[in-house]
Amino acid sequence: MEKKEPIFRKLLIFSALPIFILLLFFIHHQQPLSIYTGLQNFGNRKNGVFTDPVDLIKLHLQLRRLVREKDAAKFEATGFAYDVDNFTEICVISKPIVYDEKTSTVYVPSEDETGLTKMMVKPYPRREDPFAMEQVTPVQIIRGNYSSINPPACQITHNVPALFYSFAGFAENPFHAFNEIIIPLFLTSRHFESKVQFVLTDFRGRWYWKYTQVLKKLTLFENIGMDSTKSIHCFPAAVVGLRYHENLAVNSNDAPLGYTMQDVRQFLWNTYNVKVKTTLNLKKPKVLLVSRRGSRIFLNEDEMVNMMEQELGFEVYRALPNETKKLDKFAQIVNSCEIMVGAHGAGLTNAIFLPTGAAMIQMVPLGLNWASDHYFGEPAPGIGLKYIRYKVWRNETSLYEKYGPNHPIVSDAASIWAKGYMAVKEAYVDEQSFRINLDRFKGTLLEALRLMGQSDS
Repeated sequence: MEKKEPIFRKLLIFSALPIFILLLFFIHHQQPLSIYTGLQNFGNRKNGVFTDPVDLIKLHLQLRRLVREKDAAKFEATGFAYDVDNFTEICVISKPIVYDEKTSTVYVPSEDETGLTKMMVKPYPRREDPFAMEQVTPVQIIRGNYSSINPPACQITHNVPALFYSFAGFAENPFHAFNEIIIPLFLTSRHFESKVQFVLTDFRGRWYWKYTQVLKKLTLFENIGMDSTKSIHCFPAAVVGLRYHENLAVNSNDAPLGYTMQDVRQFLWNTYNVKVKTTLNLKKPKVLLVSRRGSRIFLNEDEMVNMMEQELGFEVYRALPNETKKLDKFAQIVNSCEIMVGAHGAGLTNAIFLPTGAAMIQMVPLGLNWASDHYFGEPAPGIGLKYIRYKVWRNETSLYEKYGPNHPIVSDAASIWAKGYMAVKEAYVDEQSFRINLDRFKGTLLEALRLMGQSDS
């Protein structure tokens, strides 16, 4: 028996080992770590919670970058800054907050507060447009000491700051999607190095799924507010609203880390894996023709294409409306071109993906001079493009054929604008199409070649 006892012990150990491993596995999965499931190195993508402690000094400095100089002293003293301009309002809060999803309320408890302050902020940068803003759900911010505001108890605690914004307003339109969400979101969140939790006050599924690649590049976490689950969240800090500068533009003097429009373009190129074109082909340039349906159509589009290909030797790509829905593919096509041609409309926003030094030719409809210049003409140089304004003549527009030369719609656009936007939209946006003068258009294309051949240095 003495010789067999060691063998028996070994058999006992080996037979118990699998049971021991299973027991450890069971114990591990019963620990209260559900909010940390799947953390790896960066945290839980769903909840925005990190196991690492919050670096409050670094977080405060990151938030400080979003505060304008006029508010800096107050921010340092109170940890709270509120800024409002013609386009947007933004609150930067460098102290712990409690957010109740059910009531869209942010509680900012602090023993330093003596009174009770309530304010409503609509986190969408279009304050000058009441029609857009009436669709945006406001966030209520309540500040005061703990006893006066009586914040609800946390259900989910996050170790990254919250950034509140909305998909409402005009965000379904591609121009407004980039102008009022994507570029401002980049300006407001990029310097957090993806360690920021986005909180939606208004969710639009179609918008989210179209631009989800952009969102996933800016945050490690899924957006809060995408489903019907309503919880109470706690954050170490928060930003309510988005920084906005101008149409398709960035003011580097007012941007975190001095971001420029070129930084935005590079970010978008990286997001959509664009193989960036660095050399323009001026001998046989590729033209992207934005082909529209419904309104602002080129009635002689086939003749325009034939002239570009047969007379000038250009390569022409007609971009159909549905193509722009798949940005990962369409961005590649746009970047392969030297010239973009299109009537004023949201499709021209894709000029962001053109290579630097390329040309954008905007066909400016009758009655839409200001909108064309303001939304695309003025931003084009900042994007890095050569811009040419092709002003449609009266006899090139379908309105001339329909109403004749003496009707106010044709002869007095100012009188139509005086009636308000809906009158302008009906007359010039929804009803107008064009029969482009081919000789004029040919001269415009040759001018684009000349401009692209010039050095900016």
